[in-house]
Amino acid sequence: MRLTVLGGGGFRVPLVHRALLDDAARAAATGDSAGVCTELVLHDTDRGRLDAIGRVLARQREAGGGPGPAVRATTDLDEALCGADFVFSAIRVGGLEGRTRDERVPLDEGVLGQETVGAGGVLYGLRTLPVAIRIAERIAAVAPDAWVINFTNPAGMVTEAMGRVLRERGLGERVIGICDSPVGLCRRAARALGVDPDTADYDYVGLNHLGWLRHLTVAGRDRLPELLGDPARLESFEEGKLFGADWLRTLGALPNEYLHYYYFNREAVASVRGAAATRGEFLREQQSRFYDGLGEGGEFEAWESTRREREETYMAESRAASGGWERDSCDLDGGGYDQVALTLMRAIARGERGTLILNVPNRTAVPALDADAVIEVPCLVDAAGARPLAPTAVAPDQLGLMLSVKAVERAAIEAAVTGSRTAALRALALHPLVDSVRVAQRILERSGA
Repeated sequence: MRLTVLGGGGFRVPLVHRALLDDAARAAATGDSAGVCTELVLHDTDRGRLDAIGRVLARQREAGGGPGPAVRATTDLDEALCGADFVFSAIRVGGLEGRTRDERVPLDEGVLGQETVGAGGVLYGLRTLPVAIRIAERIAAVAPDAWVINFTNPAGMVTEAMGRVLRERGLGERVIGICDSPVGLCRRAARALGVDPDTADYDYVGLNHLGWLRHLTVAGRDRLPELLGDPARLESFEEGKLFGADWLRTLGALPNEYLHYYYFNREAVASVRGAAATRGEFLREQQSRFYDGLGEGGEFEAWESTRREREETYMAESRAASGGWERDSCDLDGGGYDQVALTLMRAIARGERGTLILNVPNRTAVPALDADAVIEVPCLVDAAGARPLAPTAVAPDQLGLMLSVKAVERAAIEAAVTGSRTAALRALALHPLVDSVRVAQRILERSGA
């Protein structure tokens, strides 16, 4: 089985490789090699980064001492796609320089500057969507049987735009978006209850980086009210600390961590503006040191230490705005989105039925949204792909926010497809975290989007 990773020179590629090595070791131990990746193709527009990550993967494989896929790297997109069974899209158009601008321009206007939320997320989408659409067109042309698993942010709108291309070419629903935030929330909530996360069912609904866990069912009983009623257990994990027990009881649900930017917007913006550097600026400096330092030996160790620092500082400004606290050690291991992707890939390749929270077309899961709107909900996965499971009724406050942000996503997609500056302005001005049309106009002008 051939897996192609677009953005193959990216920093998080070794996490995918680690998951593939673990899967190969499992197959070797059990003698069951069905659906195991035998070739990993890395594509990137930057040959230097491809070579650097290739060295990390070689050291990673040596350290593991076991079997793994053959690794090949190329800067030719069609060559990378041809013959692929699965395509992981993990591109960053404009690199970290682009992310830094996306964050700084809105912050200078006094509104949130963040990679996927608010004006920064819209700017990132406007830059990324045209490239993602062109990639989807090449997939349709040279790898029409491939399944596309989208990691690229903003994941909801990118998944919807790429999926539309393949669907219009008669290839069906072959684009599935993934994110590790929902699964992390669900697993932390289960552990706080003393429950094995794999034995629980989760009623989660929303869009990417905009969702809520409303029920956590174990042996037929919803245990979420029990958790909401116990402040000590509720504030023992990340989301409880971030939002506070009082607000979570008021909501009657556990929000995705990115909703902190909505519920505590003033505090979040003040914290980000008061930081020495934005997240993009921090990562730009950190990754420059990492890539520039490779070739001196110890590549895998350098990657691991950089990854650890990256995880430790994740959402640091939001944690500072909610009182300041360190992340738990169990949340620093990585193994989030890459594990979700591997589980999904195995489900499709091997026909292993299961349930995963994914970004997929709505169909009829949330009646207020149209069939093609990409949502983030639990899905039944098997050889036929992913099918959304209908959640319980969506609360008015949740649905209202989903509809507003979906309108923003759709306007951004329209701007990418048509080049319409009017649609781009609409995407920015209609976002709930942009508080003035004049602000949206200035952000659009200064961004150069």
